[in-house]
Amino acid sequence: MLTIQIGICDDSPRIETIAGTGISEVGAMEGPALESSIGNPFGVEIGPDGALYICEVDHHRVRRLDLKTGHLSTVAGTGRKGYAGDGGPATEALLNEPYEVRFDEVGNMYFVEMRNHLVRKVDVKTGLISTVAGSGVAGYGGDGGPALEAKLQQPHSIDLDDRGNLYIADIGNHRIRIVDLETGVIESLAGNGIKKLPLEGETVRGKPMLGPRALTVEGRTLWIALREGHSVWKLDLESEVITHISGTGKKGYSGDGGPALQATFNGPKGIAVGPGGNVFVVDTENQVIRNIDVTTGEISTVAGHGPAYRGPAGDGGPAVNASMNRPHGICVGADGTLYIGDSENHRVRRVR
Repeated sequence: MLTIQIGICDDSPRIETIAGTGISEVGAMEGPALESSIGNPFGVEIGPDGALYICEVDHHRVRRLDLKTGHLSTVAGTGRKGYAGDGGPATEALLNEPYEVRFDEVGNMYFVEMRNHLVRKVDVKTGLISTVAGSGVAGYGGDGGPALEAKLQQPHSIDLDDRGNLYIADIGNHRIRIVDLETGVIESLAGNGIKKLPLEGETVRGKPMLGPRALTVEGRTLWIALREGHSVWKLDLESEVITHISGTGKKGYSGDGGPALQATFNGPKGIAVGPGGNVFVVDTENQVIRNIDVTTGEISTVAGHGPAYRGPAGDGGPAVNASMNRPHGICVGADGTLYIGDSENHRVRRVR
């Protein structure tokens, strides 16, 4: 009787797999999501059409999951590694490790290719692909000039604002770059190549930025997760003043139930803002998703069971009892549902 009563009263968020088989293989370009391989899913994003878009790193594709039908298709990439296809259909292009996907206000799709050191765009009307930032040569250079001639170093994350700006986490250069998509000019918004944490309350131009791994824009705020810096910050895009939100900067897994500023992370690699304003962080090496309550300043774990629990277990049960395997990407639906690229489990999972 007691067991039945607990089951009835347990309304904690549940976790489930919605795409992937747990095996990384090229597989078909489309088919039922739960019967299709997704090799190392990183970035996930709800598109303007309500579908979930997924960066498949192992097989160099961007996939589209229809959340109503469960059908998985390919919207960019052929499954082969390379850099080719600009000016033609995105589905015939060669990509090299797409890490994160975003959309602008009119529905154009942008994604960053870490190994090609650039950002590409797929036109919503024509389906044609083009490069919008990065020369394809790894390095640092080009600020003040055309973004297509600039050098990036293993860019990992991107986002766009409502003013035609593209933000790039140029992690290998310890910088955040900004591209004016109207003029095509690139600049360094934050970071100077020095591997140090930013300083609370300072402006960021020309100042250190340690390992910016994940970005998300909400209004005129840029939220930043620092991989090597094991912390979360927010940047006011008007004043360019940065504020420390969570993480001491030291590696660890602690702090749940207390002030986020006193918590520790281990290599956070994804960040998203929910409809209520709370911030969700993929604490990758701890195998968990953490939630920062922006009203109380407290931090908690909302999915995953901690660094000792690495694997695919837990579907159908409470999300906090599940294990994960180096998750990377996250996004939040309008209803508060979390979508997670559970990378080395080769699955996309949902918490609701």
